Amino acid sequence: MRNSDNTSNNQVRAGAPVSAFARIERLPPLLVALYLGLVAITVMFAILAALYISARLANGAPTSPHPFPRFFSLSTIVLLVSSYVVAQAPRLYARDDLATLGRCLLATLLLGSIFTGLQVLGWRELLPFLPFKGESSGTFIYFISALHVAHLLGGMLYLLSLALRVLHADRDAVRHLVFIRNPYYRRQLRALCTYWHFIDVLWVALFGIFLMFY
Repeated sequence: MRNSDNTSNNQVRAGAPVSAFARIERLPPLLVALYLGLVAITVMFAILAALYISARLANGAPTSPHPFPRFFSLSTIVLLVSSYVVAQAPRLYARDDLATLGRCLLATLLLGSIFTGLQVLGWRELLPFLPFKGESSGTFIYFISALHVAHLLGGMLYLLSLALRVLHADRDAVRHLVFIRNPYYRRQLRALCTYWHFIDVLWVALFGIFLMFY
């Protein structure tokens, strides 16, 4: 009887809904650190965006007579494409296709580099109309976009490191098998994709705020 009672209790516990804290405890440390970092980044950029909006409204001019940098728009398209490309990585990993996965990661890295270059061209396009040391709202545009690029560069370094590991593993059958079967590399890839998509969504939100209050 006792064994049957214990079995029924275990079945009830197994069927009970898992709390949010229990799910967090089950997360790998890498993903926990990532999610905490994303929350911190979101709070920081939300504060900076609020300061930019406040400074822009304080100038008494809700819109600027100068055109918004077209390179910012182009860079947004490039970043969206890069997010689509990196989204293919988990599928390629599940298919054990490390060769294509490596090319996918390198293509994402290239698109991230193009985005960075377009951001710099956007700053140069904006500079004659909005000096860096002029209006405080203009300073916020440069600072916020540069800070976003800095976070993107951090993701690109991680992306480069992972891409080199993938290409190295693909050269040998044993390394290939170890890489595919190692859950740590799967979590690394998941963390990379999550971070890259977050940076993408963050820039789209910032770009919308810039357009609205420029």
